[in-house]
Amino acid sequence: MSETDELLKNRIRELADKSYRENRYTYTNFLSLAEISVYHEIEREVSFSAPSLFGGHIDCERMVLRFGSVDNLGYDEEFPITCLKIAPLMDKFSDDLSHRDFLGALMNLGIEREVLGDIFVEKNSAYLFCLDSMVDYIIENLTRVRHTSVLITKVDGPSTLTPSEGVIKNVQIASERIDGVIARVYNMSRTQVNEHFPQKKVFVNGRVTENNSQILKAGDKVTLRGYGKFDYIGPKGTTRKGKLAVDVRVY
Repeated sequence: MSETDELLKNRIRELADKSYRENRYTYTNFLSLAEISVYHEIEREVSFSAPSLFGGHIDCERMVLRFGSVDNLGYDEEFPITCLKIAPLMDKFSDDLSHRDFLGALMNLGIEREVLGDIFVEKNSAYLFCLDSMVDYIIENLTRVRHTSVLITKVDGPSTLTPSEGVIKNVQIASERIDGVIARVYNMSRTQVNEHFPQKKVFVNGRVTENNSQILKAGDKVTLRGYGKFDYIGPKGTTRKGKLAVDVRVY
């Protein structure tokens, strides 16, 4: 257990206790997949304070952990998350902007990553989820992404976005072991894939796994940090050579 992980666990315990003692909602900043996996290690321990996770949209990986519920506290309160649309002032003069460009522009303003959620890029515009406390600062200070002047507006959050549909890919595997499936999805060798497990870069349903022989089940959501994510749909039949033909939805 790293010191950073232990500090995070203690912070989560403190927020759970505070919510219970003061009868109010408490929140973390945005948590990464790795941090969410750390939370899951003590999820039962803090379950007395009704924890829940939300990132602003169904497709978000970075999420805020909230303690408190209507049943526990007697009132409701929304997550302190706002969605901002960052769009070129003039499309025809816009650079070809990527996720890295938008994130880099935000980091250059001195903003900590933990107050920012996911960034969805559509054409040369981006939808950014951030903490409510950062909205005014971002709107006032982010005027340019690379060489492109941008306009930032608040939008109505999840309803303005189209969930990612992904691409269905059929791969042939010897078994439903996670390392074999990842190897086929990302065209890697088993040796390359297995280097990522001890580095805690592989997640199944939001939880880190170091078990490279884990058997995937239909509906499992797999993320390999640095490569992407996919949904495991499951077998569709067998080949003449006896291999499984399985479908995955790659994002």
